[in-house]
Amino acid sequence: MLLLLQFFVLLLAFISQEYESIAQYVPPYTTMVSPVHKHIDVATPLYSVQIDTLWEITRITPANFLIDIDAPFIWHDCIQQWNKRPVSCPMYRRCIFPVSCEDLQCTKVRSYYSYKNPSCPPETNSSRLPGLGSCSCPVNVMNPLTKSCTQALLNYDDLIVNTTNGRNPFNAFPFSTLNAACAPSSAFKYFPANVTGVMALSLSPYAFQTFFKQAAKKILALCLPSSRNTSAPGVLFYGDGPYYFHPHSNVDITSFLSYTPLLERLDSFGYFIRVNAIVIKQRSIEIPTKATTKLSTTKAYTTLRTDIYNRVVRRFSKVTKRIPLAKPVTPFKLCFRTFVNGTRVGLKVPDISFSLQDGKKWIVSTANSMKQITKYVACLAFVDGGATSEHGIEIGTFQFEDNFVVFDLEKSTFGFSSSLLKKQTSCANFNFTSIKRWY
Repeated sequence: MLLLLQFFVLLLAFISQEYESIAQYVPPYTTMVSPVHKHIDVATPLYSVQIDTLWEITRITPANFLIDIDAPFIWHDCIQQWNKRPVSCPMYRRCIFPVSCEDLQCTKVRSYYSYKNPSCPPETNSSRLPGLGSCSCPVNVMNPLTKSCTQALLNYDDLIVNTTNGRNPFNAFPFSTLNAACAPSSAFKYFPANVTGVMALSLSPYAFQTFFKQAAKKILALCLPSSRNTSAPGVLFYGDGPYYFHPHSNVDITSFLSYTPLLERLDSFGYFIRVNAIVIKQRSIEIPTKATTKLSTTKAYTTLRTDIYNRVVRRFSKVTKRIPLAKPVTPFKLCFRTFVNGTRVGLKVPDISFSLQDGKKWIVSTANSMKQITKYVACLAFVDGGATSEHGIEIGTFQFEDNFVVFDLEKSTFGFSSSLLKKQTSCANFNFTSIKRWY
């Protein structure tokens, strides 16, 4: 018994030293990188970022977090325990140290970043956990797919990402403790399989990128893959690069970018830009000045308010009138036949351009405007959002696929490449072959 006790003490001492060495490690590069996966086992495609998580100090394992550029803070499927010990955590669950209701962090997050909605449960200090018996800190989270509100418990969390030299992942970046929340499994209704969290990449002070204070600049670069091939993922960078994709091994992908200002809204942590017009074959469809344009990573297709949508469909129908129409497929209203009498019909459709501030143009080419539904039918991948839609335009993930975009929070600008396919590369062309791992 004495030998067993001595062994256990030595094990804890070793773990403590390793944990401390991780926390003091200084990365050789200041840009971080994570793979991005496409999920099609749900109603509409969704995208997750893969992050290494620390499981009860002793085990590091990857987890998939839904990418949400609106969420105020990170939340995921875990449980809280006051006394973290390897023997106390249930099998296959992540155990996290909680924030007390008496902590300043609890007051801050509750006051400004927890969802306030009549459907949300009240946030009280009555919840107690075993161990020290202190009060926990309930906060409200919202499922971005169902818009349902659930109560979660704020915690101190440990997440790990790799640094990169721009061409490969290099070393794991040591975590700094951040604030996230543990939500029950029921909060993840309609999530893809194996996606067990929400990764906040918004303008909130509690978004993921804000915790890299001693390393990366507040710059997010996102490239969503068009394929669900897990061996060829897309990529998310945290930091100012450089970024290199095959076969352009010596060309920083930022050289392909144009930039437009990011617009702030006091009622949202999301990202907005100004679209002045939608241009189809040299004809401009003017966008009302008060019609906002929001960027989304949880809506699959660009949504247009009805008045804008009808004009876009009318113009697109006119310039594609030689292509035979097909019966509309929900949620789309304009669809085309890709085979007639056994012969394939070429989908020669014009580009659609978002005309932005300062004369910049985000070009939506065929790969991002036409959704192949079946072998025989393809549809214009824009959706009618209704006459009272909150936003005039909400740009969805189908239009982001194989486009390299940068959210530069240092300069409050949004960078966009338009389709990388026209540059003979894609979002799946970052080399995730790891050079070195230290854990």
